Amino acid sequence: MKQIALDIGVSVGPSLGNFHPGHNAAALAHLELWMAGRTRSPVPTYLWGDQGSGKTHLLKAVAHHVEQQGAQVGWMDKAVTQPQAFNPAWEVLLLDDVQQFSAIQQHMAFNWFVNAATPGAGRQPWVLAAGSLPPQDLPLREDLRSRLGWGHVFQLHLLDDAQRREVLLNHAQALGLQLGPELLDYLLSRFSRDLGHLISLLEQLDHYALQTQRPLTIPLLRAMLDET
Repeated sequence: MKQIALDIGVSVGPSLGNFHPGHNAAALAHLELWMAGRTRSPVPTYLWGDQGSGKTHLLKAVAHHVEQQGAQVGWMDKAVTQPQAFNPAWEVLLLDDVQQFSAIQQHMAFNWFVNAATPGAGRQPWVLAAGSLPPQDLPLREDLRSRLGWGHVFQLHLLDDAQRREVLLNHAQALGLQLGPELLDYLLSRFSRDLGHLISLLEQLDHYALQTQRPLTIPLLRAMLDET
């Protein structure tokens, strides 16, 4: 019989501190300088790379940092089907998975760009966007595509197996978990290379282990997957 686990798990959200740079050190340094307040300007930044390279992680890390400072963030991804109008109070505009934007989303994203570039009474918001393709190859309207590519552009590269292993071990440690080598090897060899997916799976397994009062093992992972 399962026990109901109290919600006492440690929440480890995206931050620049828990982003493993690998070959992406230049992009990470750029974002760190911006968040430290030393390079804040309306010049946009665009990150591109394969799924699992950390684009969404970095955008959410910036959003969390800005909100922790008491400022507001404008966010748009494919799930925001009815984006809101530009808000002058926004400190940063975050556009994720831009290659999947609908015509309505593209229109609003362009509107955000225009407003962000218009000098006003307050500070001009920064635009940080991400997609799976370089700017010139994005299937978007030309005026939006050109704006995404006129500032800083960084390609993000996937981590290799050793780096992905280190990220999972560090995340498990932050959650207070004992992640054995057999389970770690199983996760890395049987599931998606997308680190976001692997981390989500690890966190689900943590909750399942609390509910069933069992240690983290390969049989426990299989049991959890059989129930989903």
